Amino acid sequence: QVQLVESGGGLVQAGGSLRLSCAASGRIIRINTMGWYRQAPGNLRGLVAAITDGGSTNYADSVKGRFTISRDNAKNTVYLQMMSLKPEDTAVYYCNAEMVLRVGSRLRGYWGQGTQVTVSS
Repeated sequence: QVQLVESGGGLVQAGGSLRLSCAASGRIIRINTMGWYRQAPGNLRGLVAAITDGGSTNYADSVKGRFTISRDNAKNTVYLQMMSLKPEDTAVYYCNAEMVLRVGSRLRGYWGQGTQVTVSS
């Protein structure tokens, strides 16, 4: 059974920083793109940042220059360093990973359980 376990969320004041981690565990053949999404109350879940297995990155315009995504392929872990946090960054942050779990099976997206990030003004 594959799991994506997130950690690092919490409460921080505006201007502060947080670092999120997401580790994939279980029987995994390959991980392609890993990413972070967020969902605030009343909003749809949207992409924050993504990183391919080759290290190419993509960011939402609202976080460019403030957030940095990285990954450790040896540990099947993706990170999101969040700086200069704003109240509008408050949301549940979800990890996503595109993975192949068995030889010959298709690439599929898997989600973590989510971690709350709250930024106070």
